[in-house]
Amino acid sequence: MTLHKILKYLALVIGVIGMIFLGRIIATGDDAIKASADLQGSHLDPYMWIAYLVLAAVILLVGIFVIVGLFRGNIKNTIIAIGSFLVVVVVAYVLSDGTARELKDGSMLSASGDHWVGAGLITFYILAGIAIAAMVFSGIKKLAK
Repeated sequence: MTLHKILKYLALVIGVIGMIFLGRIIATGDDAIKASADLQGSHLDPYMWIAYLVLAAVILLVGIFVIVGLFRGNIKNTIIAIGSFLVVVVVAYVLSDGTARELKDGSMLSASGDHWVGAGLITFYILAGIAIAAMVFSGIKKLAK
């Protein structure tokens, strides 16, 4: 049996279990779920554990295939890409400012936390701009040919 078939059956089993838990949540109703939200034995717990399990499996498989791909492919290009990303993050961190802020729930966000949130937003904007510029450049290049 190939890995593809095994993963297909595993995905089917996890999907069926997820559908059973979803049906259980829907049958319980909103009021009962809201009432038991603070309790440990909530109806949402099994559904959340399935989600955690799937997330862990995906992260593990992605990590394995990335490491295998690194050794099969050109590691120089990978290091250049990671270095470029780190340069973008450093530039975004330098451009952001950090001030302590009060959140809506009354708790305080530290200056460092605000600095990292700002850096994350600026990183997103820089990478989105690069992606848009690459698509525009590719379109212009195709039109020129």
